[in-house]
Amino acid sequence: MLNISLEDQAREGKRDEASTSAIDVGALEKSFGAQRVLRGVDLRVDPGSIVALLGPSGCGKTTLLRSIAGLETADAGAIAIGGEPVTGPDLHVAPERRRVGMVFQDWALFPHMSVARNVAYGIGKGADTDVRVAGALEMVGLAGMGDRMPGTLSGGQQQRVAIARALAPEPAVLLLDEPFSNLDTNLRVQVRSEVHRLLTSLGVTAVFVTHDQEEAFVLGDEVAVMNRGLIVQQATPSELYLRPASPWIARFVGDANLLPAQASDGHLETPIGMLASGGSYTGAVEVAVRPEDVELEPGNRGVVELVEYYGHDTVYLVSLDGGVSIHVRATSAPAFKRGDRVGTRFIGDSPVVFDPEHIRGD
Repeated sequence: MLNISLEDQAREGKRDEASTSAIDVGALEKSFGAQRVLRGVDLRVDPGSIVALLGPSGCGKTTLLRSIAGLETADAGAIAIGGEPVTGPDLHVAPERRRVGMVFQDWALFPHMSVARNVAYGIGKGADTDVRVAGALEMVGLAGMGDRMPGTLSGGQQQRVAIARALAPEPAVLLLDEPFSNLDTNLRVQVRSEVHRLLTSLGVTAVFVTHDQEEAFVLGDEVAVMNRGLIVQQATPSELYLRPASPWIARFVGDANLLPAQASDGHLETPIGMLASGGSYTGAVEVAVRPEDVELEPGNRGVVELVEYYGHDTVYLVSLDGGVSIHVRATSAPAFKRGDRVGTRFIGDSPVVFDPEHIRGD
């Protein structure tokens, strides 16, 4: 990793950094006027991996992506691509010299150019241009469509043209800014699956921006969660879901019940019962419990307020005695109805415990 100290709250979820990475970002800062958008961002992307930048609107995802591409000039910090510095003190390598391909949110195709000319745009003139264009179109499943105009293509086909254009120059890294946001729901799922297969089969190193957790989890080998200008946790999707680094991440990544608890002697006294703490906690803590880790049973701990049946599962809203409400997810048809008194049983491996004095990322 670049030899730059980072803010303490961005240290969660780091990994062994002995090998050369495809992208290294260290302590990156960027402001627009008085607005501080990036506040010391640290990001690492391994060669051949796909990393999703996930976060709410305005957290700095697109600014980070554009800074990696060289389309924004950082105020401080450093970026290296394939071990070569491209951003640093008194250094800003031009975008066209970074070997980075970019797929924009609106695809940015030239409407007056044919598909082939759009794809050839980033290659430059050469004896093999036609061959490379044909190869790029074949790669994305659009062989023989080079003479078509972008306006005659479907949204999914236009998206694939944009990807072919980005890949044709054989970049070291592919950057995608919310690439599926302009597609309707059904087409979005289909196209992202096609793109996922393409990127993994080619072994392309890619970073893409999204605000959609499902998209980030499906496509990303790792997910880097951003909040208020910082990456607050970077991890595999499963690690992120099962071991979020803060209550904010637990809430943002999937559904989470955040429960007050008292810890002592390896146990947690919670509104859903006594749980094993899995650590040496003492006093007031906060516990994150996923809805699928709670099972309802006949009992007298609370009352069912709402039942939502989705076919593949049922979600209950339960108001516990004492004023705390929780969501419970069961992979079955509804077994309880509104107004039923129920008990609760924790069926997960272990809850995630947050010590209020050491919570990071909120």
